[in-house]
Amino acid sequence: MTQEKLYYSINEVADLLGVTPVTLRYWESQFKELKPVRGGRSMRRYTQSDVELLQRIYHLTKECGFTIEGTRAQLHSDKLDTKKEKVIADLKEVRQFLVDLKELL
Repeated sequence: MTQEKLYYSINEVADLLGVTPVTLRYWESQFKELKPVRGGRSMRRYTQSDVELLQRIYHLTKECGFTIEGTRAQLHSDKLDTKKEKVIADLKEVRQFLVDLKELL
């Protein structure tokens, strides 16, 4: 899918992943991070970030064989790794600022 659209229907996402809409609704009930926007008549509308998360869930459950609980744990671990990377980058910026400041003094 391209990023031209703001929202994708449940059928579009199901076709992309090769799963049924029932599977997507089940995953929505199992992963609190997945919260599609509800449109008129309570129709689910998935954003690009929702689609990316669903692709990750698909990969972990269908291709890697993780259980739902294992997938949840892996997603949590991925989130922690991302936070760690951000903290490390921020600390490197602060260090560089202090080094530059020391050279000015």
